[in-house]
Order: sequence, then structure tokens, then C-alpha cells
Amino acid sequence: MAEENFETVEETPVETFDVIYSCLRCGTNVSNTELSRLPEIKCICGFRVFTKVRPPVVKTVKAI
Repeated sequence: MAEENFETVEETPVETFDVIYSCLRCGTNVSNTELSRLPEIKCICGFRVFTKVRPPVVKTVKAI
């Protein structure tokens, strides 16, 4: 009997940031994964124009 050594590879969890889009007409927030599941990119109100919602984190840059 041959002894088999299997190495265990630990997978590091990859953080996936879900992008949130907002309908320009009705303001409904939709995630990127929800839009990719639909056959066409369209809001529930029928409008096709979305804007990307900015995250609430404010970046500060130190001046020189």
C-alpha cells in the first residue's frame, strides 16, 4: 500500500465589495449581483439609467 500525502491548502477568503447602484428616476438601490442575475439591466420602474452610490467613508489625505 502506497502512503499518500495530501497537502491541505488553506483558502484565504477574498473580500468582495458589492457595488450599489441607484435608479435615476425612482431612487431604488440595487446591488451589482442583483443586476447581473436579470436578463437586461432595467429597474423595477422600467428605467435603464443607474448611478453608482458612493460609500459613506471619507478619505482624508495629509498635506505635505
